[in-house]
Amino acid sequence: MRLVQVTVPVGKLEAVRRALDDEEVDYALSDETSEREYAAIAYVPLPTNAVEPVLESLREAGIDESTYTVVLDAKAVVSRDFEALEERYAEEDTDRIARKELVAAAQDLVPSMRNYIVLTVVSAVIATAGLLLDSPAVVVGSMVIAPLIGPAMTTSVGTIVVDDEMFTRGVKLQVVGLLLSIASAAAFAWLGRTVHLVPPFTDVTTIPEVQERLAPDFFSLAVAIGAGVAGSLSLTAGVSAALVGVMIAVALIPPAATVGIGIAWGRPMVSVGSSVLVLVNLLSINLAALVVLRYSGYRPNRWFQLDEARGATIRRVGILAVTILVLSAFLGGVTYDSYRAATTEERIHEAVDGIIDDRKEARLLSIEVKHSSDIVFRRSETVVVMVGVESDNLPALANPIDAAIERATGHEIRTEVRYVQVASA
Repeated sequence: MRLVQVTVPVGKLEAVRRALDDEEVDYALSDETSEREYAAIAYVPLPTNAVEPVLESLREAGIDESTYTVVLDAKAVVSRDFEALEERYAEEDTDRIARKELVAAAQDLVPSMRNYIVLTVVSAVIATAGLLLDSPAVVVGSMVIAPLIGPAMTTSVGTIVVDDEMFTRGVKLQVVGLLLSIASAAAFAWLGRTVHLVPPFTDVTTIPEVQERLAPDFFSLAVAIGAGVAGSLSLTAGVSAALVGVMIAVALIPPAATVGIGIAWGRPMVSVGSSVLVLVNLLSINLAALVVLRYSGYRPNRWFQLDEARGATIRRVGILAVTILVLSAFLGGVTYDSYRAATTEERIHEAVDGIIDDRKEARLLSIEVKHSSDIVFRRSETVVVMVGVESDNLPALANPIDAAIERATGHEIRTEVRYVQVASA
């Protein structure tokens, strides 16, 4: 529910009365006594989804941006007439806030430049520490303070309402935020490596939290698109975007920190893989938000801007979609590589099972497949087979297992068979 307060200019009072009467809404008028160019103040309680059509009627009655229109969040309205008004608008989208509220909500999500820079740097440093410590809890903590939802939503809203200044500011803040994140992460990681907070010969690609961001697949794309959709829906519903902001930070801050770690360690392939992930996520968030806002029915104030808004939206959606498609070639390669590795492991398991099943004196405990350290197009290099036996008389399984695995994979693989004595079943 909303309470709309409108200052009515001198000479527009009757036009405002007619507009509100035509909308069949309740309202109250009080005299404006500040001795300025206003005759009265109108107070109009409305359901959330009724604000936009009523404001449109008031604009046609002559209430433009030269006057004051304030939309307040009303906690409760006790009135039978208001209940009837809610029923009248019940068939419409009850969660959709007015265009002016949307613009204000997007702008409120962006902190001052000073705070934006400080929060971005701090979140990137914390994320870098969490990645190097292999601590998911610390990485999640970094996302909570990252202020990245505001610029993304501001960019999309600026496009929809044809506010070039708003759009430009959103783009600039997104670029600045990502560059700051990468630079901060690189500086902090380099410092940690230089003063031996991290062992000097550590292979960062073996740290699980870092490894997750090196070879992004199409699941990463789903995360980013979901974050963009959730961010724009939370904005249009006028609810808190804090939790959604964490989701957007999930898609951007840890990958950006991984880029910085790759720079600090002098590992170009680490930075390349995570850079693709950052770019795909950033573009996907903007694309999803833009499409959802457009689909929600938001338009510019002035009718002659409709074609401009439609054209700008189509152009930017096209640019984002094409760029994502190009970058998705990398994601596709990684996805295919993951599929190939999974099917190879499945064939290895089947081959080993076939050998062990024929030996009553042995029991298969586990199989571990170790791959090459390449970011993409990894090869299975070593297979470790744990076999349980009930006596000291060890069956000769190494050669048969090795031969079966090489037949299944089509290339030579180093095979280790380890025996563990187990109790009889």
